[in-house]
Amino acid sequence: MKRSGSADLPLHYGYVPVWLAERMAKLGLAIVENILIDYGKDDLLRRLSDPFWFQSLGAVMGMDWHSSGITTSVMGALKRAVNPHSKELGIYICGGKGKYSKQTPDELIKISERTGLDGDHLVKCSKLSAKVDNTAIQDGFQLYTHNFILSDTGKWAVIQQGMSDKSRMYPYPFLSADYT
Repeated sequence: MKRSGSADLPLHYGYVPVWLAERMAKLGLAIVENILIDYGKDDLLRRLSDPFWFQSLGAVMGMDWHSSGITTSVMGALKRAVNPHSKELGIYICGGKGKYSKQTPDELIKISERTGLDGDHLVKCSKLSAKVDNTAIQDGFQLYTHNFILSDTGKWAVIQQGMSDKSRMYPYPFLSADYT
């Protein structure tokens, strides 16, 4: 597994307005489709796992404030927009914020049943990346969001974020790996 980077973001409270979330989803899908057409699935995963590219993606999608909410709002918008087209795109987005992060193993098993990928191995990769990050990399930060982005070829990337109310910062690492 390759750790591709991290960034610290300030803690802000509140929600993305519905009108913005809808626009972010539409624009996010268009961007994903174009990257897939022009560069392929591996490059999409590489880009998503780069924290500075991800921050830029969020700004282009309309989440243009430097805040902890960029991770959850961008990944939420992408999951809502991409997953209905996963079969034709070959990209699946699992997990999310809070309780949705705990649904990642079940989502991976369902995807593996449709694609023939090794679901048990993918679940292990998801859990290990979350565990290592939660206990080692983000020392003092409780994991808050966990997204596992998977291609139908078995390559994947993880985007997750820890939370610290004490420091009012949210560091978020981005991981990228090949399935073997």
